[in-house]
Amino acid sequence: MAAADLIRAEAFRAGFDAVGFCRASLGPEVRARMADFLAAGMHGQMGWLEDRVAQRSHPQALWPEAVSVISLGLNYGPERDPLESLARRDRAGISVYAQGRDYHDLVKRRLKALARWMVASFPAQDVKVFVDTAPVAEKPLAQTAGIGWQGKHTNLVSREHGSWLFLGEIFTTLDLGADAAEGDHCGSCSRCLDICPTRAFPAPYRLDARRCISYLTIEHRGPIPMEFRVAMGNRIYGCDDCLAVCPWNKFAAAHAEPDFAPRAALTTPLLADFATLDDAGFRALFSGSPIKRIGRDRFIRNLCIAIGNSATPALLPQAQHLCEDADPVVAEAARWAVERLT
Repeated sequence: MAAADLIRAEAFRAGFDAVGFCRASLGPEVRARMADFLAAGMHGQMGWLEDRVAQRSHPQALWPEAVSVISLGLNYGPERDPLESLARRDRAGISVYAQGRDYHDLVKRRLKALARWMVASFPAQDVKVFVDTAPVAEKPLAQTAGIGWQGKHTNLVSREHGSWLFLGEIFTTLDLGADAAEGDHCGSCSRCLDICPTRAFPAPYRLDARRCISYLTIEHRGPIPMEFRVAMGNRIYGCDDCLAVCPWNKFAAAHAEPDFAPRAALTTPLLADFATLDDAGFRALFSGSPIKRIGRDRFIRNLCIAIGNSATPALLPQAQHLCEDADPVVAEAARWAVERLT
């Protein structure tokens, strides 16, 4: 059996749901798309995208010895429609991927287990593993490796798993050949573009991150721009709208991974449950969660915007209390919430 077939079988045994192979290279169109995105400033405050663009746009710039890339996907399909929580304005909307334990830990653990098996099975090679904290163009590589395509919302779509795949990669010095790249199957559908509350897509396959609620609630530092606050609704960490409406999700199954199961405290929680969090309480509540990365102040800033959009007068005392917060960005967002509620 060929090395690629053995690795594919072992990857499925290791718990991955999608596996594909490609050369450690990307076409000039990928580099051109990244350059256009950065030149237009659509990356906002994500300076790390610009700092390492050469490595991100060419795998061998990251690791010159790489010959092949193994692209791997892990299903995190939700049991319930994420859009259901948006109508419950006294509740907090948290992106599906962040409701359980930090996916980086599980994906990296499985990548390392597969890499160790590869080194033992094929000693005359070297390997490196990557999750999305490294400068790797995960979605273009996944499409080149045939496990999905970048939809009009710029996220990866799979015919088997819809829009719900965590991605990871193993770079190797082995020559594993290449699977057929996945074609585009979006057709004339524009659901993901039409549903975006902040109109973050200036054109199909083009995202202006500065307008994206996921970017605004997670990556953006400082006050949320006024023009986006009402559109944010009750979303306090991330946004799943464009993912959730994809018609290819009808073929997806809910995940069976305990680490991805929503924590009880994050299953449609009340906004009021978070309003009194100090830094220590925030760190304790979100230990082992990707939410911890943004810190208490940014999280409470987002919470204040959601309180202001809640149309729930009972939350007014919490908003008034946060007007005195030590963080000026939180205090300003709280004053906006008070004004909205009164």
